[in-house]
This record gives sequence, C-alpha cells and structure tokens, in this order.
Amino acid sequence: MKAFVMVAAAAAIAWLFTVLVMPFFIPILKKIKAGQSIRAEGPRSHLAKEGTPTMGGLVIIAAVTVSCLIIPGMLIDRLIILFAFGAYGFLGFLDDFVKVSMKRNLGLRAWQKLVLQILIAVGITLYHLRVSSSTAIRVPFTENYLDLGVWYIPFVTFVIVAMANSVNLTDGLDGLAAGVTLIVAAFLTLFGTLLYFRSAPIFCAALTGACLGFLMFNRYPARVFMGDTGSMALGGGIAAAAVMMRLELIIPIAGAIYVAEALSVILQVTWFRLSGGKRLFRMSPLHHHFEMSGWSETKVVRTFSSFTLLFCLIAWVALKI
Repeated sequence: MKAFVMVAAAAAIAWLFTVLVMPFFIPILKKIKAGQSIRAEGPRSHLAKEGTPTMGGLVIIAAVTVSCLIIPGMLIDRLIILFAFGAYGFLGFLDDFVKVSMKRNLGLRAWQKLVLQILIAVGITLYHLRVSSSTAIRVPFTENYLDLGVWYIPFVTFVIVAMANSVNLTDGLDGLAAGVTLIVAAFLTLFGTLLYFRSAPIFCAALTGACLGFLMFNRYPARVFMGDTGSMALGGGIAAAAVMMRLELIIPIAGAIYVAEALSVILQVTWFRLSGGKRLFRMSPLHHHFEMSGWSETKVVRTFSSFTLLFCLIAWVALKI
C-alpha cells in the first residue's frame, strides 16, 4: 500500500508542477521567439502551427526531476534514470536551440545526434552493469531470463538510442507523443509497483503525471510543443526505466506505436531508394500517412492512443503477472 501511495504522490507532484508552471513558461517562450518551424513539404494544415512555442519539454523535465527528488527513498537506479532523462533532454534542447536560432525545421546534423546519443546510452549501460552486475533480460510470454553476456552492452545501447529516436518521430501531432507516453509510463508504473521495484515506478509515475499535465496545453489545438527537448527526454527516460526493470523486450510491445512510427520512416526511405523514387506511404512518419489519407489530427491521436492501451494490455499478458 505504501508503494502505491508513493507513486500516486509522484504523479500528483509532477502534474501539479506542470499545470502551475506552464502558464508562466509559455509567455517566456513567446517572448524569446522560441517558435516551431514547420516543414514546407508537410501537411498543409500544419502551416498554421508555425510559430507555436516549442521546448515546452523543459517543464516536463523539471516536473519529473522535482517529483523524483521530493519522494523519499532515493536509490541509485532512480538517479541513473534521471540522468538518462536529463541527458537526452539536453541533447534535444541543443537540437531545438539550433532550430529556433536558425529558424529552420532541421536542427543538429543526424550524425551529430547519433554519436551523442550512443555515447550517453553506452555510459548509462556501463554504469548500470557495474551496479547490477547482471546481463540478463526478461523474455516476454515466459518466466525466463535471457543472459546476453557480452552482447548486453550493444543491445541495451541500441534499445535506449532507438527509443529516444522513436519517441522523437512520434512527436508530430498535437498531444500524440504525450498521450502515448502517458499510457506507456502508467503501464510501467503499475507493473513496477506490483513487482516491488522501488526506483523505476517512481520515475514512471512522475512522467505519467507530467505528461497528463502537459496535455492540458498540448492537446489540439496545441498552445505549446514539447520539442526535441521533451520527446528525446521521454524516450531516454522510458528506455532507462525499462532497463532498470529488465524489460527491454517488453518496450517494443507496450510501445508498439513508437516502433511503427520508426519503421515507417525506415521503410519509406528504403523503398524510395530501391524503387527509384516511389513512396510506400503517403508521408512518413506513420501519423502523417493517416493525415494525408484524410484523417483529422484528433482521430489519429485517439486511434494511436487506443492502440497503445491495447498493446500495453498485451504486454501485461506477456509478462505473465
């Protein structure tokens, strides 16, 4: 019972912080002209979003951090997760800063982001390995663990980097990334609490509360965007929490929407090159394909969120609780 009270408190603190701070932060973003630049080749309906304040993810990062620091029982695992959360958030902030200062949609070069992402992920993996001294991960739909041995470091590094980029790709519609992550984080909170993990559930609960609060300002029509600052922090934090609970193979199930978004981009680029310029989707990431097919933003967000809830239920079964 005490564990559930603590995660509820973590969620409430993060939610309250976000709800109270964001109304003051949005005018600051407007004052410094931290507006979103929109891709010219994107859906025409998105042109109206040009100039909407971005980097609202800074409030999410602050809310989660404050909540995690206030809740007692700080363990090294929680610090590792917060480091991943903050480090990827800082990398996203650098990306957003380039976009805002140069008034373009593209920020850091792809290779620059990838190198920094890998370095952060390797550092997190090595530190976690030093603390836990275990290279085993849980296998879905069984009660077994798979010992990866020397492959643990590259595998976990891949999971963390892939998650950071997948959530970043998902952040393309009002309320989409926050809504999907809210559900995934809530799932990890409940699972971790029932299995008596002490650190990861606190972080995931705080992230749940922060995303819920952020949606009050980010749902359609959005008053603020989280930017790469928020989306990369969300991806890095969720991945790190999953690593702490040995759930690296569960994340692709619970976060199936993240995977679908990333795969749509990979398949689109690959098919475009192999076919001599043909497109597999109307536009990628996947949410834009449905938009270009006539779906409204709100319909895409509702559908993707519903599927996330479904896949979290499947992940629950896969864990055989």
